[in-house]
Amino acid sequence: MEVVITALGPDNVGLADPIIHYVTGQGANIAEIQMYDHDDQQLFAMLCRISIEESQFPLLKSAMMQIGEHTGLAIRVWSPSQHEVPRLAICCTFVEHTPRAVLQAIKDGKINAIPAVVISNRKKLRFLAEEFGVPFQLIGDASGAADDRAMVDVLDKFDVDYVVLARYMRVLPPSTCWQFAGGRIINLHHGLLPGFPGFRPYHDAYAGRMLSYGATCHFIIPELDAGNQTINQRTFSVDPGTNLEAIIAEGERDNEPACLVEGVRRVVDQEVRLHFHRVIANK
Repeated sequence: MEVVITALGPDNVGLADPIIHYVTGQGANIAEIQMYDHDDQQLFAMLCRISIEESQFPLLKSAMMQIGEHTGLAIRVWSPSQHEVPRLAICCTFVEHTPRAVLQAIKDGKINAIPAVVISNRKKLRFLAEEFGVPFQLIGDASGAADDRAMVDVLDKFDVDYVVLARYMRVLPPSTCWQFAGGRIINLHHGLLPGFPGFRPYHDAYAGRMLSYGATCHFIIPELDAGNQTINQRTFSVDPGTNLEAIIAEGERDNEPACLVEGVRRVVDQEVRLHFHRVIANK
């Protein structure tokens, strides 16, 4: 059984020791380990990917909870096989097409997952959650500023396996990324990476007189749109002289939803996974 352990908290000496000592003492096979000391923030972050017998999983979770209480670390123990059907959090802001496509694909059986919750920093797409009978959680204030701690609480409350950023127009802070590291956060970027990162990829490609546009579904790591974590990409071509508004409309309506749906499907079907910040195919 593959298990991902993440730990986050105030930096101090020897924080990783009790975690490593416990898993090695249980005979676990360590496939990946990463540790980061963010000196400017006095923050410690750790990811450890291990293999254990399924029967050891409950005891591991209990032991990590005790270590977290002792060290002051926020420790999460997760396995991609802990639920028979993965539970998704679908995060969105204004654009309806992408979250709708994921919800519809789940309903139609194209994505084998449970839509556990719809999360947004705006109220606009509440109706979408209600239409599909999914709980809606607002984590933004009147200006749309997101409460990132509230988001983490919601993800824990609904026991989410994967976080799907379906045109969620806020940057997740590193603290959230580390707590759900190891290939649990899936993002839809509305441009082709690595060529067109940032917040205005359609505009940038249009300014470069491109005739092909695209979208990228990728795993999130703390480095924004790094591009090395690509799960799926999808492109479309336009005729010379097509105006920017028509290009954006086609991308948002057709290309982006299809790109994200296929990317999410690949992840929940465990065709691909993240290993040392690189996407690899499961054998």
